[in-house]
Amino acid sequence: MSQRVRHRRADVVARVVGEFERLDEVVARLRPEDWERRVPRSETRDPWTVKDAIAHIVYWKAHAARVARREPPPADERGLEYTEQNRVVYERWRDRPAADVLAWHRQVHEEVLAALAAAPDEWFGGRERSAEWPSDLDGHSAAHRVRDLEAALGEA
Repeated sequence: MSQRVRHRRADVVARVVGEFERLDEVVARLRPEDWERRVPRSETRDPWTVKDAIAHIVYWKAHAARVARREPPPADERGLEYTEQNRVVYERWRDRPAADVLAWHRQVHEEVLAALAAAPDEWFGGRERSAEWPSDLDGHSAAHRVRDLEAALGEA
């Protein structure tokens, strides 16, 4: 079981910025054909490309920013299980151009930083949470960056 800790804003922001920079380095190196490379996934799952994996990462970062702002999910996503949400993201973004996903990746990062800056101190340290919290902003991204993106690009 994960260690429980009280977080500090500065530490969370540093982790979030660090992972964004690592992810952005990978994204910045992508050639047009790389966006359509398949990532390693089970045949029972949607056949994600690099672009799909990035959209997935960004969606969950946007979700975490909503949580930090204490906003409800969009009406069409309320009550969905994680796998259903992942399917919605895949359907929503799979036919969009890579440039749209790239722009969204950078826009959401700015939204995340604004949400973290505006969140009350209590949101960070008001109670003990897992050491990985808020995972959607760094650990989740790192896992997909390594397992999906770097693996698809032969960098793992």
